[in-house]
Parts: sequence; C-alpha cells; structure tokens
Amino acid sequence: MSGREGGDEPTWGAMEVLRRGWAASPELREGALGTVLLGMAGAVGRIVVPILLQVSIDHGLDTATGTADVGLIARFAAIAAVVIVVSAACSRAAIVRLSTRSEHALFGLRTRAFGHIHRLSLAHHAEERRGRLVARVTSDIETLSQFFSWGGISWLINGSLMVAVIVTMAVYDWRLTIVVLLTTSPLVIVLKLLQRRLVVAYTTVRERVAEMLVGTSEVVMGAAAIRAYGVEERATSRVEEAIERQSEAQQRASRLAALLFPSGEVFSVLTVSIVITLGVWQGPASGLTAGALIGFVFLVYRFLEPIAEFTEILDQTQTAVAGWRRVLAVLDTPIEIDDPVEGQDLAPGPPSIEVEHVSFAYRPRAGQGAAEVASALIDVTFRIEPATSVAVVGATGSGKTTLAKLLTRLSDPTSGVVRVGGIDLREVSFASLRSRLVMVPQEAFLFNTTVLDNVRFGRPRATDDEVRLAFVELGLEVWLDALADGINTAVGERGEHLSAGERQLVALARAYVANPSCLVLDEATSSVDPGTEARLARALESLARGRTSVTIAHRLSTAARADQILVFDRGRLVEQGAHADLIARGGVYAGLHASWLDATAVDGVDAAGSGVGGGSTSARPTPVTAS
Repeated sequence: MSGREGGDEPTWGAMEVLRRGWAASPELREGALGTVLLGMAGAVGRIVVPILLQVSIDHGLDTATGTADVGLIARFAAIAAVVIVVSAACSRAAIVRLSTRSEHALFGLRTRAFGHIHRLSLAHHAEERRGRLVARVTSDIETLSQFFSWGGISWLINGSLMVAVIVTMAVYDWRLTIVVLLTTSPLVIVLKLLQRRLVVAYTTVRERVAEMLVGTSEVVMGAAAIRAYGVEERATSRVEEAIERQSEAQQRASRLAALLFPSGEVFSVLTVSIVITLGVWQGPASGLTAGALIGFVFLVYRFLEPIAEFTEILDQTQTAVAGWRRVLAVLDTPIEIDDPVEGQDLAPGPPSIEVEHVSFAYRPRAGQGAAEVASALIDVTFRIEPATSVAVVGATGSGKTTLAKLLTRLSDPTSGVVRVGGIDLREVSFASLRSRLVMVPQEAFLFNTTVLDNVRFGRPRATDDEVRLAFVELGLEVWLDALADGINTAVGERGEHLSAGERQLVALARAYVANPSCLVLDEATSSVDPGTEARLARALESLARGRTSVTIAHRLSTAARADQILVFDRGRLVEQGAHADLIARGGVYAGLHASWLDATAVDGVDAAGSGVGGGSTSARPTPVTAS
C-alpha cells in the first residue's frame, strides 16, 4: 500500500509516519536505547523534591512538640542534592545525544531526499512542479529541525518523567494513582480528536507553503518575461494570493492549536481537586500520612506538567509530522531509471547505436486516463554505424527530443530496446554511460561561476591548459579572448552574463573536455543568430569529428551537413537517408526543406551559402540502415 489518494499526497497516519521515519533514519536509531535510559535517569531528579518533602514532614517534624530534626532533614536534603546533580547530568547527556543524533538524521534525510530527487526520471520532473521538490529538502525538513531542537527533547524528557512519576505515585497510593489516570484519561481522547484535525490543518499549511515557494520562484525566474509583457501587477497578485492562502491555513491551524493549552489546564485543576478531596476523606486510616498526601499532590503536579507542555508542543509535532510525511513521500517515489547492480562498461571508441521497435509514452497526469495519453514515439527502428553523424528532423512534437532522452537514458522506452555498442542501455553502468555518451541540451545550463569552472564540469580534473586547448581545438579562442576576463570571466546566475549562443559555446567546450565517444546534440543552434550559428557549426564539426553523433536539428542547414538524416512525423520514423536522396524523393523531408527555403528567402538568407544544397553531402556513405 502506498498510502496515497489519487496518486497525490500520502494519507499515512501519524504513527505510520513515525514508523516509516524511524525506519528511514538509521542515524536516529543509533544509540536510541541509551538515550532513553539517560532520559529516564534524568527524570528521577524531578521527583526527588516531592519525596524529600514527604520524608521531611513525616520523619523530620514532630507535630506533638512542634520541633524539627534539622540534622535528619539536612541529610535527606544532601542526598536529594546529589541525586538531582547526577540526574541533571544524565538529562544533559540525553539532550546532547538526542540533538546530535537528530542533526545527523536530518543531514542524512536531507541528502537522501536530494539524491533521490536527482535520481527520479525526467518524466517525473516534468510532471512535478520544481518549487514543490525544493520545498521537500528545505522548508519541510526545516520543520523537523525545529521539532527536534525542542519538541523531540521534550517528548523524551517529559515522557520519561511521566513514567517515573506514575511508578512513584503507585508506591504511595495505588488507588489515588488510578483516580489520577482515570481523571486525566478524557484529556487523551480530547487531544486525540484535536490531533486528527491538526494533522489535516498542518498538512494544508505545508501544501500552501510549497505553493507559495512555487509561485515566488516562478516570478523570480520569469522576471524578464514579466517585465517584457508589463504584467508585474498580475504576477505580484498571484504571489500575494499564494501568501494569503498560506496565511489563512496557518491561522486556521493556530486557532485549532489554541484549544490545546486550556484543555490541559482544565484537567489539571480537576485532577488535583479530586486527589486532595479523596486523600483528606480517606484520612490516616488508609495509611496515607499527611506528608505522603502532600508529596502525592506534588507528584500529581509533576505528572500534569508534561501533559500541559505536550499540549504546547503538539501543534509543532503535527507540523513536523506533516513535513516528514511529505519528505518520506519523495523517498517512497520509485526510481524508474536506476544504475544496474552489475552494469557493463562500453567499449572504447565510437559506438554503434541500435534502436529496435522503440515506443514511448509519458505517464498520465492527474485526472487523465492512460488511453488519453498520446505516444511520443511509436515503433521506431534504425541503426547508426560507428563514427557517423546523423541528424534527426521533424515538426514540433514529432518526438525528436524524446528520442534524445532515450539515447542518453534520461528515460527508458515504454517498449523496445536501445543498444549502444551492442549493449542494452539498461545494462550499462551510469559511470560508463555518462563518460562515454554526452548530451548537449537545447538550452545550455551554466552555473554561477567562471567559464573555466563551467567547462570543468565536463571533467573535474582538467587543467587550465586543457580547458583552454578545448576552445582552441573548437576554433573559439578568438571569442574566448574577447571576453572581459577571458577564461576566468564570470558567467552569472544561469549564465545570464552571456548570450544564448555564447552559453552554447561554453557547453560545447564542456562536452569536448569530457571527451566522449558519442554525442547527442539537442538543437544546439536553434536559438542563435546566423553569425553565431556559423561559429557553432564549425565548433560542432570539430567536436563531432571521429565520434558517433546524433543531432536534433531545428535548422535544416545543420541537417544537410550530416551523413544521414532521420525524419520523424507524429512519433514515427517516416524517412531516412542522405540529404540529396531525401530531396529527390519528394516526401516529408522535401516538404520541410521547401518550407525552410521559403522562410530563408523571405528573411534574406542565402540557403545555398549555408550548406543546404546538394553539394558533397550526396556523395557520402549510407551508414543508417533500416531493420
């Protein structure tokens, strides 16, 4: 059972969350028994004063003469002081141990959640809003951190105290102890009812916090588009609405939590009143002396103090449970694309690529049936020979980018098989696959550091000279030297200090430094000006030389330079062959080419000069074969 409704948030109860959280946090389990024993030893000091008061009254005071045995009382006080000091040391040790284990557990939970999110398939990332995933490893785990820093310690210390007090009260008078338990038991029912409502209330709070983070991040990330269209007021309004919904949810939860403390106070007064009344009514005949009754009343207060404090921390506990539930839900999400246990390594050199009867469909979204989901790829079969360049073309939505994800195993086929170097990609180790096969995406992602460090992501151990040599080999040294600080130029957040084309140049240098044997290029020249396109084309030619390369081509000038072209239409491979051959057939590719020529003619671009004519491409071999 996944504990989910409608495939959305899990519906586990509080105890199930605690059980799963305990199992998912080995750091928290380590030394737990010793911590509990120290907490119980620390609780002993809290019951010493009532006992000292009882023995002082019963044995140190002579009610007949009105005198006191100061020496006896002093000895009792000295013993009590030693016990209190020792128990305080035990309490401190328990708190330190719990705090340390908790921080280790939170560190482990955060890193496991972060790692798990990165191992989820791109299909899952496409369906899940990024702000929600960020909330799992930030605000949701932060609620656990706040809980463990106070609430968890309170549960340990006060729970131990309640056990110690109940045992001590039973020694004094088991009948009054039963009365105390019976009187306070309705409070447990009240707290249980409030707890159920608090679970729902604080789960809603966590959902609203995630929505607020999503809305805020979208406005920040889309600042340029928002300003360009002058919709600042609308964007601000959306964020304000998300903040208002979060505030309303928090207020509803707070109003519910406000019922907890008065409930504890009412039952405290009622319990003490009943104990005193029954104790006096029974009198000395029951064996309960005056000192014992007074000590018992103090013990009742000691018993009720934790209950009152529990009512204060219960709302924090529910917040933590709600956050923990959402983090565990992420860890519970199955990994669709996983590193094989005994993965094989790809052989050195440019590999062949075989795609056999591959189909792929994205998962249905919420409220959508499987029959309503259109397949992105349908029964695709082809073979690419080693060290050849292949272009993949087709209209928008024809399945080109989906094919690139399958070739790099960012997704697995719904059916069929993809082989690289004769090995099923699902049997290739991630280490070998990522080192031998590199994808350059349509939009290059750069980190907020220098050009040098961004290129080094391709191979962290690359030296400065090796990184610079990559730009030289790609014919980009003139562009590199024209930057403000050359190779040490800061690119800004997401590379915003560079143009789209310049970011793509850095991405190509990163791929070159990685030195893969196979390249997958996803429309690398789709969003650049003609001058940058020419520079990119030369760099791409240098990058692909001697390697197997697959280019998702948006511009047909790129496709024309490939050894072979794969033409997709509505998820199906409809044509394959060399540029000149496909033009001569007059099929889908010829139609795309004619439309492209018309567009370039309108824009004043010389198609022949861009390498789209027949030229040398028609004389190239035919490495793509139908299966």
